Amino acid sequence: MTETHLDYFSAALPYPLDEFQVKGCQAVEDGHGVLVCAPTGAGKTIVGEFAVSLALSRGTKCFYTTPIKALSNQKYHDLVEEHGEEAVGLLTGDVSINSDAEIVVMTTEVLRNMIYAEYAALDRLTHVVMDEIHFLADASRGAVWEEVILNLADHVSIIGLSATVSNSEEFGDWLSTVRGDTNVIVSEHRPVPLDQWMMLGRKIYPLFEPESGGQVNAELERRIQRLEAGDTDDGRADYKSGKGFRARARHKGGGRSEFRGRGRGRSGASRQQDRYRPLGRPEVLKVLQSQDMLPAITFIFSRAGCDGALYQCLRSRMVLTSQEEAQQIKEIVDAGVEGIPEEDLQVLDFKRWREALSRGFAAHHAGMLPAFRHIVEDLFVRGLVRAVFATETLALGINMPARTVVLEKLIKFNGEAHVDLTPGQYTQLTGRAGRRGIDTLGNAVVQWAPAMDPRQVAGLASTRTYPLISTFAPGYNMAINLLGMLGFEDSLRLLEKSFAQFQADGSVVEETREIERAEHRVRELRSQLDDAVASLAPPAKDGEDPAEVLMDYVRLRRELSAEEKQSKIDSANQRNQEVIAVLGRLQLGDVIAMPGKKRPILAAVVTPANQTADPRPWITTESGWSGRIDAAGINNPPIQVGRIKVPKPVRKNPRRNTRYVQDVLRREHFDRPKRMKSQPRTRPNKRVGQLRDQLRAHPAHEWPAT
Repeated sequence: MTETHLDYFSAALPYPLDEFQVKGCQAVEDGHGVLVCAPTGAGKTIVGEFAVSLALSRGTKCFYTTPIKALSNQKYHDLVEEHGEEAVGLLTGDVSINSDAEIVVMTTEVLRNMIYAEYAALDRLTHVVMDEIHFLADASRGAVWEEVILNLADHVSIIGLSATVSNSEEFGDWLSTVRGDTNVIVSEHRPVPLDQWMMLGRKIYPLFEPESGGQVNAELERRIQRLEAGDTDDGRADYKSGKGFRARARHKGGGRSEFRGRGRGRSGASRQQDRYRPLGRPEVLKVLQSQDMLPAITFIFSRAGCDGALYQCLRSRMVLTSQEEAQQIKEIVDAGVEGIPEEDLQVLDFKRWREALSRGFAAHHAGMLPAFRHIVEDLFVRGLVRAVFATETLALGINMPARTVVLEKLIKFNGEAHVDLTPGQYTQLTGRAGRRGIDTLGNAVVQWAPAMDPRQVAGLASTRTYPLISTFAPGYNMAINLLGMLGFEDSLRLLEKSFAQFQADGSVVEETREIERAEHRVRELRSQLDDAVASLAPPAKDGEDPAEVLMDYVRLRRELSAEEKQSKIDSANQRNQEVIAVLGRLQLGDVIAMPGKKRPILAAVVTPANQTADPRPWITTESGWSGRIDAAGINNPPIQVGRIKVPKPVRKNPRRNTRYVQDVLRREHFDRPKRMKSQPRTRPNKRVGQLRDQLRAHPAHEWPAT
């Protein structure tokens, strides 16, 4: 029997391929387009890597596209290690390496631009791997994926790699319609099962009742209810009942029976209260280490937050490595920065960063020097770094799985506002937990915070329906590019082939109204495109080229959009500075009103802020919660409504004396506001006003297409 390229490819792998991987690779070798949908960490990228190997063996070109530069960079290094520097190139907009290579890794936007520029290398292109193709649903960038799919030459095979989506068959049907025969291969099997946990203070509870089919842990709910009500005197019922993490470990024969150290010799109520205090990052890692849950990735949705967490651990005495491992880490780090000038390393605070790595913890985000980021990835994969604080970009296909994923918050800033994580985002993040071939279980740990509902967390963790919805909405830039490349009639046909149009036409009876709206929108787009073509008639005056006038108008609108977005960001930053200023002015004994779910919450300052740049006063609320607060997540500045006396014992140990503060807040009368002042409307800056005036005065502003 003739040996296939798949036989050759699989023989070189150190592990056997799963069934869905074999099917995907066979489809690629047979010349089909492929859509592979599988959970994070299942190994779907092997199908894309096979397409790369197949193109090289046939002497043709393969492009490997990703949604972010960090993933492109890592994929480039992976392929260079496999195929050599001469065979692989990288194009990310910022970086251009060996762009004429047979295999080129790039961001999807780069490929879109190459198509519109009719790049000569496209003639020999036979395969395009679109990693994280479910990004097609991204509100701001998803249209780029559809532009690429619709505009690539028919002879190019697309290999789409996607997280699990519930409408994979619909997406595959569309790909078959616009690209030709496409095989849809779905695997819902997660190689390493995932356990869901919630951390309350120093204790970790299962999120779900065992063998309940998704019922939320009743003991966890009871603990949170008592904690929010200020009732902490409930003894050790969780341990005795066998429902806590410690008790479960005891019944299994592993782990210590209780936490030692802090709290010994105090009352049951104060020990219980101390157990649920907000933990610092080093303390969280110690808890995970005690449960054999390292290595861990803690997702923090800001670059500054990741760096701050790293140095918080550095200031502690925590060490997660042996002396031999620390020495090995330093040697790898020194080799990785060889060639970087000493003065540059000093600016980058290299010595402290190197010390943190040698002790087993690191940060990872797109703002790091690429060499530093690659070192972190290398050390983590080797098992030398046990804790990484990362932004969500790490969840997008970058090969850094861990035993445990920790989520400190369930909200993130999307560029304009703080929004809740979606079930798909939660699954993508927690999908990093569980190392294939190493761990038998992965762990997803959510840290509890006031007002966090475990049922909401359970909803995120248990949702398995992630529909892929098109965000295709052609604008002026796309219209001009399509007209220039395809002409009017073909441009219309391409718009009619979009996934958005496909989803509208294929909707069920219950969505008839939505179909009508979608068809109406398509008709509007067709009318606008007709008018745009009509406007490209012979010049009306002074030899003006209508296309150039339209391009200038598009540039002006794009500049206005960017300026308006920046104005919103500046306004949000101003509000944040206002909150910081208020927190920094708070004095001992100040009673403040803070935003709450239904009504403002009263709290007393028991320790003023210890710094002005990032003030974090210690407060005790009327419900009994006690801890430091910062400006993060506070949209409206607290309002001072009075003062109380704070005795020395309360100042010395605020957690032990929360009851005193609660009693005073309940006994004294304070003018609690009925609601907090709403955020002021964003006022556009001067540049926005100027651009709007220019836009209205532009000759193209009155054209029918606008």
